[in-house]
Amino acid sequence: MTARPRLSIGLPVYNGEEYLAESFEALLGQTYEDFELVVSDNASTDGTQDLCRTYAARDSRIRYLRLSRNIGATPNHNRVFAECRGELFKWASHDDLYGRDLLRRCVEALDERPDVILAHTGQAVIDEAGQLKVPYEYGLATDSPHAPERFRSLLFEPGGDDFYGVLRADVLRRVKPLDSYHHADRTFVAEITLHGPFHQVPELLYFRRDHPTRAERANPSKRARCVNLDPRRAGPLHPTPRLLAEYVWGFASAIRRAPLSPADRRACHRHLAAWLTSRVRPGTGERVEDRAPVDPAHLDVSVDALVAGRAGRQP
Repeated sequence: MTARPRLSIGLPVYNGEEYLAESFEALLGQTYEDFELVVSDNASTDGTQDLCRTYAARDSRIRYLRLSRNIGATPNHNRVFAECRGELFKWASHDDLYGRDLLRRCVEALDERPDVILAHTGQAVIDEAGQLKVPYEYGLATDSPHAPERFRSLLFEPGGDDFYGVLRADVLRRVKPLDSYHHADRTFVAEITLHGPFHQVPELLYFRRDHPTRAERANPSKRARCVNLDPRRAGPLHPTPRLLAEYVWGFASAIRRAPLSPADRRACHRHLAAWLTSRVRPGTGERVEDRAPVDPAHLDVSVDALVAGRAGRQP
């Protein structure tokens, strides 16, 4: 790693000891090595702290930060970005897995395409044991040269996991920080795509883990999820209708802030109005992990072969 790494990875974590070692191994075993890994521990009460300190002592690319109290997932996500130094940035999750070439292929895509502001790879859902559960065919038009088309696609089509792509940090600094209302990550990605196109590397290299303790599973109601994102959302001042209204307003304010021509701004407003007045189509709100499982034998891919050092390397 250079004195100022080109890529920064921000990993916010709370009580993540069950899967954190596997994620560390997958990230530290990447074929692209010029990165720092900034870990912000949200006052974990399990063995996360010891695990992080063990890995930080072993690999100088890790910078471990620990909070004295749990500030919520959203402030912790914003904190790791504020701490990072690279010209490129990626959020990582403590329970996901990454193919060995994920970082290299994304950085190469950004170098080859100066117009692209975010690069990601093919994605699939895995279960708690790391077995393939659901492959995901990316169908969003985020590669369109036209901002209104990218925005329309993010409104009407089931979203991917572009939040976890490799981004140009200067673009990320120009958008409003991640918020904590219902589906705030969707409005966040929508605002990013108003700044430029995304690129999807056609290789299956990102594996999102679905398990009973994942935040979305452990907090099934909208209010519970938002309180998990930010404890300040608890109490009568943040009822569910407010959380939903902020979600809609998030799209509108993203259009207002984005560097769009008047014609493109009007087109985005038309798409937003159509989205608000349309009926929910079957499957539109479906999460990838809720789809029927598939037989991994039918997929020409091995998670173990793609992910670096998944087995037997935990300290």
